[in-house]
This record gives sequence, structure tokens and C-alpha cells, in this order.
Amino acid sequence: MPRSKKGKRSSNKGGRNGVKGGSGASDDDLASDVLSHYSSASESASVLDDSTGAGERLDEQTAQEETEDKLKQCIDNLMDKSAKTRLAALESLRGAFSSRLLCDFLTERRLTISDCLERSLRKGGGEEQAAAATVCAQLCVQLGGGDESEEGFKILRPVLSAIMIDGCASVAARQSCASALGMCCYVSAAEDGEDLVKSMSHLESVFTTSYPNCEGTLPTPKAGAPGLHSAALHAWALLVTLCPASRLSVLLDLHLLKLQACLESSDVNYRIAVGETIALLVELGRDIDREFEDSDMLCECLKGLATDGNKHRAKNDRRKQRSIFREVLHYIENEDFTEEKIRFGVEGIYIDSWMRRRVYNAFKEVLESGVRHHLQGVPGLAYVV
Repeated sequence: MPRSKKGKRSSNKGGRNGVKGGSGASDDDLASDVLSHYSSASESASVLDDSTGAGERLDEQTAQEETEDKLKQCIDNLMDKSAKTRLAALESLRGAFSSRLLCDFLTERRLTISDCLERSLRKGGGEEQAAAATVCAQLCVQLGGGDESEEGFKILRPVLSAIMIDGCASVAARQSCASALGMCCYVSAAEDGEDLVKSMSHLESVFTTSYPNCEGTLPTPKAGAPGLHSAALHAWALLVTLCPASRLSVLLDLHLLKLQACLESSDVNYRIAVGETIALLVELGRDIDREFEDSDMLCECLKGLATDGNKHRAKNDRRKQRSIFREVLHYIENEDFTEEKIRFGVEGIYIDSWMRRRVYNAFKEVLESGVRHHLQGVPGLAYVV
């Protein structure tokens, strides 16, 4: 059973007070120092020969300590009065969390960081909120599944959801919160838990505004809406992979036909997000019921998108769309998925289904260029993906 939140907060007070004070360095210098220390510490992890091993391990330990000192300063700066300082600290942490495994360091400071991120989400401007949401997702991934991650998500879920559904909030912040909500819930929530149900419901309330009205007409999207709808739909699709068969059947009935109508969206990226989600839903539907059938109308629509030569669309958009929808159509018609191997070090994982692709892409969006480093260094993460 998870320990009480009160007990965890009280045990963390020493960690909060132990954060180092100001160093006098500028925000830009601090961000640069963190990332440079980060890079040098990472690069020093190569295999060492016997003659120089001890000395280089000592250098690595020194670099690690210096990096942690800089990270402590960044955490302290999250509480600064200056929005510029807080944003610089968030960007530094974003780079660090992406590129380095910091589970032990962050576990000791998780409540302090969660409180600071919650404050940035509630009181910061749009840019600060967007950056804080991304760091929230990275923090949950760093902590992994377990009591610590679940406790952090309990703190952050309400504010992430509130910003995401707030029509007056920055579109960039809402989009970042949607992605963070999906990843944090995926890593932290129980499969049939209350957090999963609430998170999926909030995500649905965002992307279903793109569904056709009672007359069958798609609404005219507002500025930035397709990107927000895509982020919410991708996050929702990630959480769908956690749902039991009974819940999946309900979701298929509620969403599959309406998503099919959204393939006519005017935004190419949203059309692609919808197509990938449809492929995932069909795959999951076939897993729970081998008699599950897609409609002939769906295949005809996919064929049109897979061969679209509309000159009114940008050339790159047409090429990207045709590539994705050829793959979706091929799977729908033949149940054949184009397998891909992701290598990290001497190991690798196979992306052999739409479900695994959605999960891998979600981690890649959060961890960015550091995703393979995390796959290699975190026991069990490759299995989750």
C-alpha cells in the first residue's frame, strides 16, 4: 500500500531545505553548465581499461556531483520570483531529464519538484505552463511505475486536466498538458483506477469537439485546435492500450465511426493522428473479438487518402499522408503490420503492432533524443514499450 502523502511530505522537508542557494550565475550560464556537465558525464560512461579505470571513475564521480549541484540550483530556481529564471530552470531540467537517468536523485526530491511544477502550472504564463507540463511527464517516466510516481500524479493530474480543458489557456500549454496527462497516467495509474477513467474522460472532452455535429458536418477548427486535438487523441490512444476488454468494446462503439468521419479534416496532421488511432482501435478490437469487422466505407476512405493527389494540399503533406495511410490500409485489409526494430546499444526492441508503436512514440515524444538511452538504462522500460 502507498504510504500516506502527509508522511511523505514531512519526510521530504530536509530535502527541500537542503537545496543550494543562488550561485550568482546567470540563467543562460546555468542552463549551459547543466547541459555541458550532463554531456560530459554521459560520455565518460565508456568502457575503461584497467590502467586508467580508477582515475576516470573518480573523474566521472566528480562530474556527477557537479551535475547534481547544478540540478539542485535549477530546482531552487523553480521557486524564483522571476518568470525568466523559472523558465530557464525548466528548460535545463527538461534537457537533463531527457538525457540522463536520475531516478535516485529525483526520488529524494520528488515532492519538492512536484510542488514547484504545480506552482508553475497554476501561476505561470503559457510558455512556462507548457515547459512545466513536459517536465511533469519526464519526472513520471524517471520515477517509473510505483508509489512515488503515483503520488506525484495525484498532485499534478487535477491541474494538468484543468489547463487542458480551459478554453482561455494558451493553446501550446493545453497541448503540452494533454500529452503530459496521457504519459503520467500511463506510467502511474492502475489499469482500472479512478485516475485512468478521469484522465480519459478529460481527453475525450477535448478531441471530441472535432467530431461531426448532428447534421454530419465537421466543425470549422479554430486556430491551433488541430494540434490540440491531435495531442489529446494521441494521449487518449495511449491510455486505451491499458483498458480491459469490457471497456474497449464500449469505446469502439462510441468512437470508431465518429473518428472515421474526422478523416475528412482539413488538417493533415490531425487526419494522420485519426488514421493511426483507427488502426489501433481496429487492432485492439480484433484482439478481443476475432469476428470484429471494419466497414467497407472505412476502406474506401482510406484508399482515397492513400492515393490523394489533391494539388491544393502541400506536396510534403500529400507524401506524408499517402505513406501513413497506405500502411493503415494495408493493415486493415490484410492484418499485416510493417515491423520496425529500434536498436539501443547491443539490444533492441521490435515495434510489431500499432499498440507498441503508439507506446514507443509516446515515450519518444517525452524523452526526445534521449529515448534510446533510457531504453538501454532503465530495467523494464523496454518491456513496457
